Amino acid sequence: MVSSPQAAPAFVRLAAHPLRWRLLTELAGSDYRVRELVSLVGEPQNLVSYHLRLLRDGGLVTAQRSSFDARDSYYHLDLERCAHALAATGAALHPALRLGPAPVHPASPSGPGPARRPAVLFACTGNSARSPIAEALLRHRAGGRVEVTSAGSDPRQRLHPDAVRVLRERYGIDLADQRPRHLDTMAGHRFDYVISLCDRVREVCPDFGDHSRRVHWSIPDPAAPGGAGPPAFARTAAEIDTRIHYLLPQLTPQEDQP
Repeated sequence: MVSSPQAAPAFVRLAAHPLRWRLLTELAGSDYRVRELVSLVGEPQNLVSYHLRLLRDGGLVTAQRSSFDARDSYYHLDLERCAHALAATGAALHPALRLGPAPVHPASPSGPGPARRPAVLFACTGNSARSPIAEALLRHRAGGRVEVTSAGSDPRQRLHPDAVRVLRERYGIDLADQRPRHLDTMAGHRFDYVISLCDRVREVCPDFGDHSRRVHWSIPDPAAPGGAGPPAFARTAAEIDTRIHYLLPQLTPQEDQP
């Protein structure tokens, strides 16, 4: 008896196309605008836009209007959704192939490690919400394995109270005594990753040399006028925490080996 063929899982059908796989690969490292993706993959804009639409329809990619130029949009790969799709794909082929997200193994700060810890700079405009949240969460999750700081192009006088509150209440992190810093104070420092969290600061962030990997996370400002108050900060912190979960294995890959 011949069994009836089953359709390939949606993730396989989407990711198997060479151009869509290339787009997924590029977006796995940073959020990009269409014209940047066109340059990266070397294909016409109409073709790139078409395949981005298919990836959006499949729920793997989302688009966020740029806060710097509202006529533009940043595309973001939902790594959490990809992880679940990969797990379902493995299980569809055979139950023993069910996959899960790559684990992040905490390490003791006193344990063995590289001679120099990787250094990360988070940047946003005011350094009062998104970037200090990212700084605090990466420091918390990395357990001393990463040097991390944050700064802004136009820093506010103090951290936003809702940013301080969400970190204290949901993550047990106290930032009450921290003050925003200017990006100018980071001059001369070496960073392995420079991660911008707002579209405006991406346009003005200083160059920290060829050794720095530039990454952009297009995250809406939870303190924007007309925002949702504390719930917006909780959503922002959760999104940043998810991105940090997938960033950590890139920062310390040798510690994720069995």
